[in-house]
Amino acid sequence: MRPERQDGTSGGGLLVPMAWMYAEYTADELLRTGDLMEPSTLEYRAGRDALALTIFLSDDGAADALPAARLDELRLLTAYGTAWRGWVCERLDAPEVSAGPGSGGADPDLALARAAWRWLEETELLAADLDAIGPPPWEPVGDEPDADESAQVWTPAWQLGLPLGHLAIHLH
Repeated sequence: MRPERQDGTSGGGLLVPMAWMYAEYTADELLRTGDLMEPSTLEYRAGRDALALTIFLSDDGAADALPAARLDELRLLTAYGTAWRGWVCERLDAPEVSAGPGSGGADPDLALARAAWRWLEETELLAADLDAIGPPPWEPVGDEPDADESAQVWTPAWQLGLPLGHLAIHLH
C-alpha cells in the first residue's frame, strides 16, 4: 500500500504491507484469546501464520473486527479435511493476487504472505502421529492392535498450524 496524497497520486514513499500486518495481527489476537499455547513456540507461529494466510487470502478488504459471518467463513476454510493447502497455493499464484492493484508487481503484502507459506511448507515440527493412534472415533473399531500413543512424526508446520488456528476461531 502506498501512502496517498490528497490529490490521489502516489507519494512515492515506502510500500507498507498493511493488509498482511492486519491479517497477522488478527490471527495473533485470535490465538492469544484462545490461550491454546505459549506465543514463543514454533507451534504457535505455525498457527498464527496459517491463520494469517487464511485471513489475508480470503480478505474482502474489511478492516473491522471479524463479524460472525467472517468467522464462519474462516471456520470452513480451516476445517479438517478441506483442501486448504491447494486453496492457498491457488490463491498465491492467482494473477490478480500476484499483480496487486497499482503495485507494479512489488506487493509487500504478497511477499510476506509467500514468505509465511514457504516457512509453513519447509519447516517440519515433531508432532504426535495421529495415524498411529488408531481410527477416528466415528469409524468402527476392528481387530487392530493398540497403537503406541507416544509415537511421533515430523510433519510440515502448516499441518499443525491449521488445526490450531481452526480451534482458536471456535474459541473466539
